[in-house]
Amino acid sequence: MTGQFDLALLIGASVLLVAVAAVRLSTRLGLPSLLVYLALGMALGEAGIGIRFDDADLARALGFAALIVIIAEGGLTARWSTLRRALPLASALATFGVAISVAVVAGVAHYGLGLDWQLSLLYGAVLSPTDAAAVFSTLRRLRLRPRLVAALEAESGLNDAPVVLLVVLISTGALWERPPALQLAFIGYELAAGAVVGVAVGAAGAWALRRAALPASGLYPLAAVGLTVLAYAAGTVLHASGFLAVYAAGVLLGNARLPHRRAVLGFADGLAWSAQIGLFVLLGLLVSPARLLEALLPALAIGLTLVLLARPLSVAGCTLLPGTGPVLGWREQAFLSWAGLRGAVPIVFATIPLSTGFADGSQLFDVVFVLVVIFTLLQGTTLPSAARWLRVTAPAEPAELTVESAPLEDAGADLLHLDVPSNSRLIGVYVDDLRLPRGAVVTLVTREGSRFVPSAHTRLRAGDSLLIVTTPDCRDEAERRLRAISRWGRLAAWRRRGGESGIPI
Repeated sequence: MTGQFDLALLIGASVLLVAVAAVRLSTRLGLPSLLVYLALGMALGEAGIGIRFDDADLARALGFAALIVIIAEGGLTARWSTLRRALPLASALATFGVAISVAVVAGVAHYGLGLDWQLSLLYGAVLSPTDAAAVFSTLRRLRLRPRLVAALEAESGLNDAPVVLLVVLISTGALWERPPALQLAFIGYELAAGAVVGVAVGAAGAWALRRAALPASGLYPLAAVGLTVLAYAAGTVLHASGFLAVYAAGVLLGNARLPHRRAVLGFADGLAWSAQIGLFVLLGLLVSPARLLEALLPALAIGLTLVLLARPLSVAGCTLLPGTGPVLGWREQAFLSWAGLRGAVPIVFATIPLSTGFADGSQLFDVVFVLVVIFTLLQGTTLPSAARWLRVTAPAEPAELTVESAPLEDAGADLLHLDVPSNSRLIGVYVDDLRLPRGAVVTLVTREGSRFVPSAHTRLRAGDSLLIVTTPDCRDEAERRLRAISRWGRLAAWRRRGGESGIPI
C-alpha cells in the first residue's frame, strides 16, 4: 500500500511540474494550455502508459470541485467598476443566449443528423456554456476593450449555473415531468436564490475579514477561498444554484479591499491553475482514444453549427435586448462570437449523462471531447489575429494600482502598502498633493534599496514603495484617492467635479 501511494505521489508531482512548464511553452507557441493538459491525461491513460480510469461519478465530482475553484478565482479577480457596465449583456448571454444556442444546436442535431430530441437537446445544453478557465487564461493576455473582456469573463462565470440545471433535467428525463412554465419558474428560483446566497456570504465574509486580525497573513487567502466554497455548499443545500453563488461571493470578496488582498488573489490564482491542470488531466484520462475517430464527423458538424450559427445568433439576439447597454457594432459582435471558447466545462457537463446511466452518454462525451479539442485549437490560436483584424484592441491604460492592506490590531489602525507602477500618474506627484484624508499619512518610502520618511515635498518616482498608516474609518477613502490619482493624476478630483462619472476620488 505504501509503495502504491509513493508511486502515485511520484506520478502526480511529475505531471504537475510538466504541466507548469508546459504553460510557458504553450504561451510561446500560442496554443491554449488546456490542450497540453488533455494530452498529458491521454498519455497517462489506456492508450499511453496504461492507467485505466473510467469512473464517471468521480470525474463528475472532481470536475465540479475544480469548477468551483476556477469560477471563484474569476469572481475574485473581476473589477466591479468594469463588470457592472457589462453585467446586463453578460447576464443576457448566460440566459437568453444559452437558450438560443441550445435551440439552434438541438435543431440541427435532430433534423440534420437524425438524433432523437433528448440527445439533441443534451448536445445543445452541454455545448452552450463558454469555459471560464479558457476565457480567463486567453483573454488576459490580450489588450481588448474593457467592455468586451468584462462581458466575456462575466458570461463564462455566470452561464454554468443555468446550464448545469438544464443538463441534469434533460439527462434524467425530469425536463418533461413538469409543464414548461413550471420548469422555467424552477430554474428562475435556483438562479435568483443562488445570487442571493452568494451576495449574502460574500458581504458577510468581507465584513468579517476586514475586521478580524488573524494571527497569520496566510489565513486570509484560505478564509477567502473557503467562503466561496461555503457559498456553493449553502446554495446547493438550499436547492439554489451553487455555481452562481460562488461567482457572486467571489465578486463581493474581490472588490471589498480585503486585508492582504494581493496574497488572496495570488493564492486563488495558483489554486485555479492547480484545478485546471488536475481537471484537464483527469478528463484526458477518462476519454478512450480508440473511440474518438468515430466522433470526428459529428463533432465537426455540431461544432461548425455552434461556432458559425448558434453563437453569432446568441450574441446578435442578446445585444438587441433592451437594458443590455449600447448596441455593439458588427466588429464587436463578431469578436464576441469568435471568443466564446469552449473548454473543460462542456466536457465536465458531458460526464453528467455518463454518471446518470444515459444510454448515449459515451457517444455524447466522445463527440464533445473531440469538438472541444478541435475548436479550442482553432479559436484560441486565432483570437489575437481576430482582435487586430476586427480592430477591437484597446490602447494601453495606466496600470491598476495594487494597494495591500493589513490590520494593526494593537494600534487600532491599518497599514497600506503600494508600489508605484511604471506608467502610473502617481509619478511626479508630491506627497502633499496626494491630499490623503485626515487620519492617513505616508510614513515610509522605499526607493532603490534605501528607506526614508518622506516630507510634503517628496516627489514620487516609478518603483517607489509606500507605507501608509490610516485609521480604519478613513482607509477606504485613502485607497479611493490613491487609485484615482494613479489613473487620472493630480486632476482626479477636478475630473469628477467636471461631470465625468465613475471616477473615484
